[in-house]
Amino acid sequence: MNRIKGEDRKLLIRRLESVLQVGLFTILYYLMWLLCYQDVTFPYLGRGKYVLMGIYAVMVSILFHYSDGFNYGHSKLSDITVSQCISIFLVNFVTYWQLSLISNVMIAVIPMLVLTVIDALICVSCCFIYNNVYHKYHTPRDMVMIYGTESALELEEKMAMRGDKYQISEIISVEEGFEKICEKIKKHQAVLLNDVPAQIRNDILKFCYTNAIRLYTTPKLSDIIISGAEKITTFDTPLVLIKGTGLTFEQRILKRTMDVVLCSIAMIVAAPIMLIVAAAIKLEDRGPVFFKQERVTIDGKRFDILKFRSMIVDAEKFGEVIPATDKDPRITKVGNLIRAIRIDELPQIINILKGEMSIVGPRPERVEHVEKYQAAIPEFVYRTKVKGGLTGYAQIYGKYNTTPYDKLKLDLSYIENYSLWLDIKLMLLTLKILFKPESTEGVDSNQTTAMK
Repeated sequence: MNRIKGEDRKLLIRRLESVLQVGLFTILYYLMWLLCYQDVTFPYLGRGKYVLMGIYAVMVSILFHYSDGFNYGHSKLSDITVSQCISIFLVNFVTYWQLSLISNVMIAVIPMLVLTVIDALICVSCCFIYNNVYHKYHTPRDMVMIYGTESALELEEKMAMRGDKYQISEIISVEEGFEKICEKIKKHQAVLLNDVPAQIRNDILKFCYTNAIRLYTTPKLSDIIISGAEKITTFDTPLVLIKGTGLTFEQRILKRTMDVVLCSIAMIVAAPIMLIVAAAIKLEDRGPVFFKQERVTIDGKRFDILKFRSMIVDAEKFGEVIPATDKDPRITKVGNLIRAIRIDELPQIINILKGEMSIVGPRPERVEHVEKYQAAIPEFVYRTKVKGGLTGYAQIYGKYNTTPYDKLKLDLSYIENYSLWLDIKLMLLTLKILFKPESTEGVDSNQTTAMK
């Protein structure tokens, strides 16, 4: 009961922090409107101003929620701060056009820019304060890790990087037997299961559930597939329906519509940038503007993915076909720049408009990589139940050294739990990673691919 009360207290504190922050943003917006814009939006001097404030608060809450901006303590401080700053910028950008539409004239932009800067400072301050509050009331639980194979021990190294949340003090193999494992579990506050055989995994899960012991487990592919199953309650025996067909017809239509609308808008905005980049690439060495590479998408279909060429012509002939590093001598001067500001993949908007890709989905792999991965992991083909995407779960939550099997789990989680809101959330999270350096965390110096 004390454990439950502790969880309730932390949840209550988190909710109060969120409400306080959203309320502060909304009050500042109202003051800015009162001082700078009320003359041009005079119909809203009455109760209408509360409607404007309500809309503003809702937009802030939704974008913060879907960009993980409220994950105080759970995510890294830098991640939460970047998420909040991007979200508040988007909210104020939309609000500026909203007020201009109401006023039937382009209103002054300076007050909104000043508000955005103040909001960003509040984001930094609140994230810092709230993170400290979280860590003051939260101490890492003492955990025992139960593993099935030696490769499962790699998870301990990953969790050690977040020592503020997880503390694995003991490791035990399933070969020790269920009775001995239960004795060990009683001495710890939480349990971590990784790559454990199904039968003993179920027994441990039930034991922890019965005794209200917190349990973490890495999902198996079957768990992920079941997570997206349709629940049927026609009978007094619950059923779940697994269709295995990827997205429904309605979902495909909705997703394609969103791809076309957003990429059409993005193409208009990005066209000047793309023309400048294309000219710079052409002027540097007279080579082709685009780099084309055959990739695999839905149902195993192949297509040529487009990127701005960032390396010398025929770069792959001058060495092994390996992922380029930042100091690769084959990268051109223009290539270094467009890689640094993350615009080398802008031409994939064309792939999306052509219907070869989607904005969100499993990253389309090279043909030779797919063949190698499927030989080792036959289930890797599950990723092709939907179109390949410009961004996705594996791009947002994975790292360079994320193994193909873990990438498969991430991508399958997306496929089985697809929704329009999930796509929107992943787009917002993608904006966040654009402001972060690419993670090569844990990459061995001799490692050339994610396959080990």
